[in-house]
Amino acid sequence: MSTTITYQQPNEQGYYGKFGGAYIPEMLYRNVEELRTRYLEIMEEKTFQQEFRQLLKDYVGRPTPLFLATRLSKELNASLYLKREDLCHTGAHKINNTVGQILLARRLGKTRIIAETGAGQHGVATATVCALKGMQCIVYMGEKDIERQAPNVARMKMLGAEVIPATSGSKTLKDATNEAIRDWINNPTDTHYIIGSVVGPHPYPDMVARFQSVISEETRWQLKEATGSELPTHVIACVGGGSNAAGAFYHFLDEPSVQLVAVEAAGHGVNSGMSAATTQLGKPGVLHGSKSLVMQTEDGQVVEPHSISAGLDYPGIGPLHANLFDSKRGLFLSATDEEALEAAFHVTKTEGIIPALETAHAFAALKQLKLKPTDKIVLCLSGRGDKDLATYMNNMKL
Repeated sequence: MSTTITYQQPNEQGYYGKFGGAYIPEMLYRNVEELRTRYLEIMEEKTFQQEFRQLLKDYVGRPTPLFLATRLSKELNASLYLKREDLCHTGAHKINNTVGQILLARRLGKTRIIAETGAGQHGVATATVCALKGMQCIVYMGEKDIERQAPNVARMKMLGAEVIPATSGSKTLKDATNEAIRDWINNPTDTHYIIGSVVGPHPYPDMVARFQSVISEETRWQLKEATGSELPTHVIACVGGGSNAAGAFYHFLDEPSVQLVAVEAAGHGVNSGMSAATTQLGKPGVLHGSKSLVMQTEDGQVVEPHSISAGLDYPGIGPLHANLFDSKRGLFLSATDEEALEAAFHVTKTEGIIPALETAHAFAALKQLKLKPTDKIVLCLSGRGDKDLATYMNNMKL
């Protein structure tokens, strides 16, 4: 008798296959345990769902369109649909999760919110919902990312958040996460840590995936409306920690006919020593509270990642994705900085949409797929490129 494998939910200990769990210091046990025992019960409450859905509709602007990119489709000789998360309030998918987590934090009686951010989109989304609900907000961001994502830093400050630079290590997302965890250890009673990706100790990967699953929930009925079938042949998304991919994949995880394609940042090249292609370079290890694939040296020191996109500049990957890679349920590809830039300029001129640099990696990988004219590809356009204009301008070939 065969048992059905489900990729959606982790087991009781928070493991997706071999990956997940909660590897936390004793000081955080109470916080994480409170979340673990209460998150599902709170999320399933009728009043929670009503408030969450209402805010997604009236504040975030959902449902986001599923757009048939006709000119790119013609080039690919297949149908390419773009799930327009860039049209969400604040410019990316990140707001879906922060709306959910702020409602959860309030029901847990928390008054102070902390967050980490790389590209700044999660920081902006956190600062936005804190302003909406009148809560104190502290955002940790790598010093290097503060420089390359200046518009988002300005937005966070205007929204009333305190932005604290992480000055250790590579001064990017990993280091910002370290600082946020340190803060949480020092302020366990009144503080909720809004993690922005499907990383961290259980229950965060599951909780964030559930809040982001609205992406694939909408995609199914929108695709049925457009084509008569709920199921695409491929769903493709960029992956750093992997929250937009988790949301785009979620309601297709247990549909074996749908090819799930995750695209990592190859930086200067997978084997260049300047990359963030975790599944190609990583080994099982523990990072930021969960067991996953981590880029590390022989003696377990975390290797500094590199990507032109601040949101993919992370040396690990969420345990849900590590399991998709390990079980071969997902196809993991990568795109270099140069390929992402080239794809971003091409998409902008072809469809009139400036994508975030993160999403540009997913566009760049499309040519690596062997497509047929009958194929229907859904690409999660996770964010808009406004925040990356300085990088785009520096690389513009006039």
